[in-house]
Amino acid sequence: MTTNPNAALVPDLTGRHALVTGAASGIGAACAATFVAAGARVTAVDLDEGGLARLGESLPASSLTSYTMDLADLEALSALPTDVDVLVNNAGIQHVSPVHEFPVDRFDLIHRLMLQSPFRLVRSVLPHMYERGWGRVINISSVHGLRASAFKSAYVSAKHGLEGLSKVVALEGAEHGVTSNCLNPSYVRTPLVEKQIADQAATHGISQDEVLGQVMLSPVALKRLVEVDEVAAMALFLCSPAATSITGSSLPVDCGWTAH
Repeated sequence: MTTNPNAALVPDLTGRHALVTGAASGIGAACAATFVAAGARVTAVDLDEGGLARLGESLPASSLTSYTMDLADLEALSALPTDVDVLVNNAGIQHVSPVHEFPVDRFDLIHRLMLQSPFRLVRSVLPHMYERGWGRVINISSVHGLRASAFKSAYVSAKHGLEGLSKVVALEGAEHGVTSNCLNPSYVRTPLVEKQIADQAATHGISQDEVLGQVMLSPVALKRLVEVDEVAAMALFLCSPAATSITGSSLPVDCGWTAH
């Protein structure tokens, strides 16, 4: 009898239920498609109804359920399912502004969406994970969860908070078979980053090409944007038997940014 040497690396998620936020595009859409391909049933959540519809057209209807929802509306989260085996906290937005000019309402919105919402979702799904003796909490953090950049006070502080939340969940969930980790990509080729290029150009008073070369790719060793499928593959790996001992970790996918 032969064995598949890759069996520990490629998980079979048949019978598992994954909930992915920010699933209409970018990393979230890639995660949803990757988990469906691995056999999971996926609940995709996003404010972008059209994006969710396009995602649904690309995946088997029996494998995907979509919720159009503002994840910053914390009370609305109670409508989401709680029988979740894999939670991917991915939804996020960005705002670029100096601290002394940063709109207070925008700061609060980013923290509701990117820290308070993940907390509430984790809180709601942990009982199911504990009951089953298996669960994976995957937080799509950022290199900005490990480093700071000027003009991004809300985003950086929310991601740093998410890092701390992830570690606490890892400690509490360990005895129940639940792991919790952060993925920390540098700039990923997503609509959010494309908008950031324009915003940074306006903030710094330079062209968009200069933003990419002088600002976004300046700190990284590999002068490239990360692709969404790379992040999704890492998220899937965290559900594999080979990742059973990985918890409470922050895994850079950052082209060498944190090597400095």
